[in-house]
Amino acid sequence: MQRSEFRHDGLRFSYLDQGGDGRPLVALHAHFMEAATFEPLASALAPAWRVLALDQRGHGHTDHAFTYNRADYMGDLEAFWGHLGLGQAVLWGNSLGGANAYQFAARHPGRVPGLVIEDIGPVIQVDLSFVLAWGGLFPTREALAEKVGPRFLPYLQDSFRETTDGWKVAFEPSEIVESGIQTSGDHWKDWLGSGCPALVVRGSDSRVTTQPELELMAARRPHTRLVTLKGGHIVHADNPAGFTDALKAFLIDL
Repeated sequence: MQRSEFRHDGLRFSYLDQGGDGRPLVALHAHFMEAATFEPLASALAPAWRVLALDQRGHGHTDHAFTYNRADYMGDLEAFWGHLGLGQAVLWGNSLGGANAYQFAARHPGRVPGLVIEDIGPVIQVDLSFVLAWGGLFPTREALAEKVGPRFLPYLQDSFRETTDGWKVAFEPSEIVESGIQTSGDHWKDWLGSGCPALVVRGSDSRVTTQPELELMAARRPHTRLVTLKGGHIVHADNPAGFTDALKAFLIDL
């Protein structure tokens, strides 16, 4: 995937583009993560689909921001659509990205012919204060990895950065805490606010969602199917083969 950038809201936004003539699929990562998490699946979906993965504000190679509210994230996606000259694009989001995806679809139903929501529900209550311990500089990559711990390490390694003074994470932990606060809430109205076909994917071992919650999520919205796969909150990374199969089966009908 090729890295490109655009400017919006005084910030430089970075994104990865699979390229080619396939139909566009915009991919949005979870908190802490970045666009690089989608590279393996982008290759699996090519050439039928052109994956465009955005480093969301404060993540990856995109600039840090002063605010992380819902309107900010919606404005970022509108600017991304405009920069790319997109008419319509399927929208796939994991966790934070999933909430951003279904809220954007509710506001712009004509732009989103299909939704893929990965392991996030319509009611979000998240406390991300534990990430404050990951702030600052660490003398070695190993020291940073030890601080992050084995639960999150497999998903965060793309976000490790080496500086002249040591190692750090690409994001500012205090900003992530604020983003989590702003993302929390009851978003049922947004989830039910679009009518395009939707795929909801849950990880069977997720600590963020429950099976009954996502079953209700799928049952209340027309044209929505739920698939539960072995894996945790980051299903596409835990079970790439299963996730790719489910995604292809959904996309082929759009």
